[in-house]
Amino acid sequence: MTAERDRFLRINEVLRCTGLSRATLYRKIQEGSFPAQTKLSHRCCGWRESAVDHWCKNPMFWSPDSL
Repeated sequence: MTAERDRFLRINEVLRCTGLSRATLYRKIQEGSFPAQTKLSHRCCGWRESAVDHWCKNPMFWSPDSL
């Protein structure tokens, strides 16, 4: 059985995929209307590609419970 790999996206890739500005992205994270980032190391964080894709499919009605 092989598990589907879910890679982490860095900030620039998330901004490119979503079309959001950096300020809007972080505001949406604070509001709970965008998936939060995951800390990968001391100075590095990323977003799961599947969570960003899920948000991109329906950004108006995304919620943390919809994952």
